[in-house]
Amino acid sequence: MKVSELMTPEVKTCIERDSLQKIAKVMWDNDCGCVPVVDEENRVVGVVTDRDICMAAYTQGLPLYGMQVQAAMARTMVCCAEDDDLATAEELMRQNQVRRLPVVDREGRLVGILSINDIAREAGKERAAGAKLEIGDSEVAETLGAISEPHGHVLTQFTFGPEEGELEYVPGAPQSPWRKGVNRTR
Repeated sequence: MKVSELMTPEVKTCIERDSLQKIAKVMWDNDCGCVPVVDEENRVVGVVTDRDICMAAYTQGLPLYGMQVQAAMARTMVCCAEDDDLATAEELMRQNQVRRLPVVDREGRLVGILSINDIAREAGKERAAGAKLEIGDSEVAETLGAISEPHGHVLTQFTFGPEEGELEYVPGAPQSPWRKGVNRTR
């Protein structure tokens, strides 16, 4: 089976200068956890995930509307080609511990995205239909297991805050998003 048969062809994208708030809304509205970052020629230059957004907010201590995609995106990404075999895509997912692969054409332009969810759903359809299994249960489990292996923090140390008496972001009106000494612990 080819990647083009399972990929999602209509993909929401963003550019590096978009705000993380805008991309979080795109993810919410489209029930997706990853948005490819493209250049003006629709070539993939990075990806941003829901986790990237969350960790950027946590480590940088800024509101999402105050950060751009470039502050959170992964610049090292793995892509597959639309004419790759599904086994090749699964191996890329396992080796690189990624749940989603941008799919590119011969010119490197984004044409879709393939997720472990796409693969698992197809395996379920094949099994339910009693069809010849092109995607085995053990392949899906092996891929998901490899993706889910802990790999520790790859980032350097961050100073997390705020500490007592420091400024802390409090959601609310954009004109005055900071309050001094607010204790959010319960």
